[in-house]
Amino acid sequence: MPLPLCTGATLSCTMGLAPSVFVSTPKPGSLLVLGAAPAATIDQITPTNIPPFGMCKSQANPTVAAATAAAQGVLTPMPCTPTVVAPWAPPAVTPLTTMLPTATANSRCTCAFGGSISVTAPLPGPTQST
Repeated sequence: MPLPLCTGATLSCTMGLAPSVFVSTPKPGSLLVLGAAPAATIDQITPTNIPPFGMCKSQANPTVAAATAAAQGVLTPMPCTPTVVAPWAPPAVTPLTTMLPTATANSRCTCAFGGSISVTAPLPGPTQST
């Protein structure tokens, strides 16, 4: 199984200008990595789990489009607000997670504004416990 996605992993977005750090929400039956960091299930796609990536440069983002129009067509990045529209994919399912679909370091998700969010620096390991 690939490394699980867990709290502390560095994320990047193709439309964001800065990295972000993933924050997993513990769930009953979820895998613990390195003895303490909870692994993510595929549905952990909220702004609580995926903090902003600094500034957004996507023209599909209404605030970027408005700022760019106001600057007479010069791309004007605006603050990022990740708006994830689908779960992390592909998932991994292991007996260690009581069959909960787990996001891994190979998983990706997509923002409504066209960005692809991926793991750039997973936590080393895993030392797994339940």
